[in-house]
Amino acid sequence: MLNQWWQVLLSTLAAFVGVQTEQNRRKDFQASSPIPFIVMGILLAIVFVLGLLFIVSQVVG
Repeated sequence: MLNQWWQVLLSTLAAFVGVQTEQNRRKDFQASSPIPFIVMGILLAIVFVLGLLFIVSQVVG
């Protein structure tokens, strides 16, 4: 189970950066459910926005 979430995290990070390989993309689309990818994408987007807010507050403040 942990290995699956690790794979989803790595795949989602690669997709965020835009460096996903064709082989990994195919494997991801063959997954039984898109829900783990959606959840991980939302979590990573929240972490990204919070990180930007933190950096801006440190620079401005």
